[in-house]
Amino acid sequence: MTLSHARSGATRHHGWRRLVFLLLVSATAVIVGGCGGADGPPLLACNAISTSSLAISGLKVNSSTSVAAKTDGAAASDNYPAHCLVQGTLNERTGIDGKPYAIGYEVRLPTAWNGKFFYQGGGGTDGVLPPALGSVLNSTQTNALSQGYAVATSDGGHNTGQSDVSFGLDPQARKDYGYNAVGTLTPAAKQIVARTYGRAPDHSYFMGCSNGGRDAMVAASRFADQFDGLVAADPGFNLPKAAVAEQWDTQQFMSAASPGQLPKDAFPSSTMKLLASRILAKCDALDGVVDGMINNRSACQSAFNLATDVPTCTAAPDGSCMTQAQKTALQKVFDGAKNSANESLYASWPWDAGVAGAGWRFWKLDAGFAPLPFNTVIGAGSMGYVFTTPPDAPNLADGGLGYQLRFNMDTDAPKIFQKTSVFDQSAMDFMTPPDATHLTSLKSRGGKMIVYHGIGDPVFSANDTIAWYNAVNAADSSAPNYTRLFLVPGMNHCSGGPATDRFNMLPVLESWVERGVAPESVVAAVNPSDPDVVANGWPASRTRPLCAYPKQAILKPGATNAESAENFVCQ
Repeated sequence: MTLSHARSGATRHHGWRRLVFLLLVSATAVIVGGCGGADGPPLLACNAISTSSLAISGLKVNSSTSVAAKTDGAAASDNYPAHCLVQGTLNERTGIDGKPYAIGYEVRLPTAWNGKFFYQGGGGTDGVLPPALGSVLNSTQTNALSQGYAVATSDGGHNTGQSDVSFGLDPQARKDYGYNAVGTLTPAAKQIVARTYGRAPDHSYFMGCSNGGRDAMVAASRFADQFDGLVAADPGFNLPKAAVAEQWDTQQFMSAASPGQLPKDAFPSSTMKLLASRILAKCDALDGVVDGMINNRSACQSAFNLATDVPTCTAAPDGSCMTQAQKTALQKVFDGAKNSANESLYASWPWDAGVAGAGWRFWKLDAGFAPLPFNTVIGAGSMGYVFTTPPDAPNLADGGLGYQLRFNMDTDAPKIFQKTSVFDQSAMDFMTPPDATHLTSLKSRGGKMIVYHGIGDPVFSANDTIAWYNAVNAADSSAPNYTRLFLVPGMNHCSGGPATDRFNMLPVLESWVERGVAPESVVAAVNPSDPDVVANGWPASRTRPLCAYPKQAILKPGATNAESAENFVCQ
């Protein structure tokens, strides 16, 4: 080899070494940049997540703990992967009632992150901090954390527990419960996510049922910029009005009670089973098959008549008839709460076989652990402390029955709209979605919302949700491009009842948001262990399609297997 060849080879060798060096430097810069580096704060390991390292205004970290995977849960939804658990508070303060308040939160950050964020809605009066596993509501097969989501949830701004509603004496606690806890925690939780993984979530989702469903609908109006997709199940979006209806219902049930009786005595299980059987007799076959389910809800409402389709007792009731007092009370309940001018204060309720469900009885007639309906146990205090302005602070020593019976539909019900100089937002202001029927922000950002509701829900009327959805479509004919409603025949509040109440809306929502596949129907199965399913003798394999409203599931012509969803069509 000549000297010139040697120099040439050395030059080439040096060039390759320099190229590799530059590539390594470049790659290192990318990695460092992703970890914060000079352009941003460094990424935080779980044990490094603290109040000072996050430096988020108003946020305190009480603990950050590495949690090992759990695989031995009673159901798959109880399991979780290895993750970092962060717990703390936001906006600690002292209320006008002298009590300490804060928005308690929990954020769980999986080791194997899927790049997405999930907000888990609350329930009831909140007041507790449930594990942020990311419940997908009507499925026990998984949870969002197990699918790689970073999950956040809160206690609604008070840690008094579900039974203590005295937080309603503080106006800010009311606002936190109504909307501000979600609005404050969501961006803060996303900052924790970004400091952990080095980037913001690719997509953000929200799922909740009952008050959590209301949370979702409120978020779709107030915080649409924070979420790409939301699921609102059995939503109490008019919760103060529904609370008025709870007082009304107890008054009607007690009007049929003999001295010494309570609602559960005036309406024993045999009476409600009779009502369900008579509804089925008129409505079951309207969808093409007699199967103990009412899929043709709309036709049923005009087909069934309580006055003529249920026998009136001529002697002591024996489960085959109703007294006139029972009929009158039930008709008033299903017609919805009214004042003395016969003006509606809340929606009517649909006739459905779910009226005989264990969940219907629990809420409306007999909580079981107490001799009163749960709508009394939880409804009286909520009405007085939280939804009345100024708050009544009622005496609940009798479980709330006296307060409900004294509640005046003319003078007390309007207090859900009242304000004072101290309580500057009414219950309807802080609990309901602003301009609920115009989802302008959600639409403009390309967000999607799925709403579903059990027709046999005894807490929030499916008719109220149907009326809302009809109004949304009346205001914007393109509404199905960003929100859809699914009704679940027979389902009680969030689950249960004679229904196919097992389904998972999260992958349905993901497909709509991430791949543009709008849902037309969702296959739902029975819960084989549900007492109402067992009592009806339904096969464990029964499935049905849940149809995008206004379509309903009808048996296909000529189909013989009525136990499979594939033999039904949405029309």
